[in-house]
Amino acid sequence: MMATTHALWGMLLALPVLAVAPEFAPVAFGAGLVGGLLPDLDLYAGHRKTFHYPMYAPLAAIPTIGFAITAPSTVSVALAVGLAAAALHAVTDAAGGGLELRPWQASSERAVYSHYHSRWIPPRRWIRYDGAPEDLGLAGLAAAPLIVAGDDSFAVVAIAFLALSTVYVLLRKPLAALAEYLVGLLPAAVHPYVPERYREA
Repeated sequence: MMATTHALWGMLLALPVLAVAPEFAPVAFGAGLVGGLLPDLDLYAGHRKTFHYPMYAPLAAIPTIGFAITAPSTVSVALAVGLAAAALHAVTDAAGGGLELRPWQASSERAVYSHYHSRWIPPRRWIRYDGAPEDLGLAGLAAAPLIVAGDDSFAVVAIAFLALSTVYVLLRKPLAALAEYLVGLLPAAVHPYVPERYREA
């Protein structure tokens, strides 16, 4: 799924905090946003493996959520929402397409790496690929309650992410061709440092 979809769903996890402890809502929304994006920092270094933990992240999130409920504070709420958002990101990546430059071709059987099983989890392709129309639909589902019920500043962020998602969906397939062209312009000495999915194009 798109990074923006992950970010919006991470922010959505903060809505219960807004309902029961509004004083912690700003930090919860911020933590959800960061946690939703954080796993994709491995985009160019072992993508969906280095910072994606579909088995361990949920296990880490559960006790932090319990701690935040029993001892709410800025730190405990931020950790709980941030870890939950990172866990949701890693788990839901298995619902999408594989790791290839053109995932709509369904040629890869690697969706996200399970460190617990020491193997790649195959893609379910319920969301056919990042930037598919159904991906935009998921982003819209998360953005709607954030826009309606969220703080004004985070409603603006949700609208901005939804707009960015729409542009990405419209350009998704041409961007793959552009990436392939640009990689072709790189000197051969640089190719080993280019992510594998671009070298296989």
